[in-house]
Amino acid sequence: MKLQLPAGDFRAYLFDCDGTIVDSMPLHYKAWKQTFDQWHCAFPEDLFYEWGGKPATEIVATLNQMQNLSMPVQEVSEQKEKIYFDLLPTLQIIPETLEHIEAQYGKIPFAVVSGGRRKSVIGALSTVGLIDKFPVIVGAEDYTRSKPDPEPFLTAAKMLGVAPEYCVVFEDTEMGINGAKAAGMGAVRVPGPQERTQSTK
Repeated sequence: MKLQLPAGDFRAYLFDCDGTIVDSMPLHYKAWKQTFDQWHCAFPEDLFYEWGGKPATEIVATLNQMQNLSMPVQEVSEQKEKIYFDLLPTLQIIPETLEHIEAQYGKIPFAVVSGGRRKSVIGALSTVGLIDKFPVIVGAEDYTRSKPDPEPFLTAAKMLGVAPEYCVVFEDTEMGINGAKAAGMGAVRVPGPQERTQSTK
């Protein structure tokens, strides 16, 4: 399955990390499940994928409200992050995205724009040997309004010195795609794990 770029004069590539560059969403879900099981908190898999790109603290806070729980937001977020880091050695690159990275690396600037914290992004990219290709990393601590707000993408474009209309965003979630479009950027949707599996059958 090849990823098709929209028509446009693109001078910078912006990538989400989890589920876009690296196939980390199953690992994140496993870490969430292990964490939330300790707090007797339900987190269905379809809801997890629907919330892709939502910062960890927002996930915990929202589930607290939905299920009338009082999980300590920061503590639970950090607990989940620790489990995720323990799972990182099994992380794989998404080949469809890697194809575009390799084709344009050194020709145009790249940035990562993630709903995760910068430490998590650096850990993932370091694990798969891609950290050197991304001089600009925008993580959850670098903006106040998360996807689908355009702020994360506009922050990255400003750091790269490229106007939004010359940026194309690679994203695996609807929230991310909507945020990219709201920023006035082109968007490429990266299929989820199940879609990629079906396409190879």
